Amino acid sequence: MRSHLLLIAMISLSTGCATDANSPSNEVDALMSRYDGAVPGASLLVIQEGKPVVQRGYGLSDVEHGIEAGPTTNYRLASITKQFTASAILLLAEDGKLILDDRLRHWLPSLPAADDPITLRHLLTHTSGLIDYEEVMPDGSTEQLRDADVLRLLESQNRTYFKPGSGYRYSNSGYSLLALIVERASGKTFQDFLRERIFLPLGMHDTLAYVHAGPEIPHRAYGYSEIDGQWTRTDQSPTSAVLGDGGIYSSIEDLAKWDAALYDDRLLSDASRAAAFSAHAKVAGEPYQADYGYGWRITGDSLWHSGETIGFRNVIVRYPQQHLTVVLLSNRNDPEPYATATAIAKLYLPKE
Repeated sequence: MRSHLLLIAMISLSTGCATDANSPSNEVDALMSRYDGAVPGASLLVIQEGKPVVQRGYGLSDVEHGIEAGPTTNYRLASITKQFTASAILLLAEDGKLILDDRLRHWLPSLPAADDPITLRHLLTHTSGLIDYEEVMPDGSTEQLRDADVLRLLESQNRTYFKPGSGYRYSNSGYSLLALIVERASGKTFQDFLRERIFLPLGMHDTLAYVHAGPEIPHRAYGYSEIDGQWTRTDQSPTSAVLGDGGIYSSIEDLAKWDAALYDDRLLSDASRAAAFSAHAKVAGEPYQADYGYGWRITGDSLWHSGETIGFRNVIVRYPQQHLTVVLLSNRNDPEPYATATAIAKLYLPKE
């Protein structure tokens, strides 16, 4: 493998990242050291005032073939997908195809009567009380579920965890159903709607909601878990094919374009972005304090979301007032990346 210093120099030349004596490059590398070497790795992006000041890979995207991670490596985003699902719903609301206070059963009438009070807004904010589909999957399931399978599982659950709108419980079920509503309101598959209305207009040419037998994932990272001291490929699970809650693959290079679009109306209107970034519910049951918008957590002056699935741990943290964003995507089950990303952000935020 190339030496680490040579790799940094080559990436800096190719991406325009700063490596001068005044940059916090050494501190960044120290924080990212667990990802470096002949191990499952990560890609890191730091955007300051609209420019990528760090855009580099660490470690390997494919351990078996020794392929290094880099700016174009595509990782399964897991729950970072939710901000794209929410944006699809907001685009359809702007189109007049739906409204956020539509009842869920207006769009998915096969759901049971217990779901009568649930609205699309409840789904977006995790305040629906919907049953978690992973809790009602048949024991020993090995075949991969799709979003339509989630609907079938929930059709038999004539109950909710709480009265819709009265509490908060993070819900993969809700975002899976939102993907189905995108399809019914638009007349397109979820993956096609995302490609045509979000990815292609923003120039995110290598980003896709992955479906079997569809387009292959370019520059694909494979997921790994550390088991008995060894890195083992753990790239797929029975829930990996559910799209609305976590099925998008993307790279830091493409997510830089996504981040730029969140500052203006090139994709979403000012009103839609304001709604997505506003606090609608207090997060509960988590070891941190935050509010929830539409596909975004809100902590102080930061907007963020993590994504965790078998073999992948990711996070995006935005500080819009400071025009700073940190994206850390990794193809491994450990470490949890939020603490690392916020520590990197502190290197670039104004000193108090």
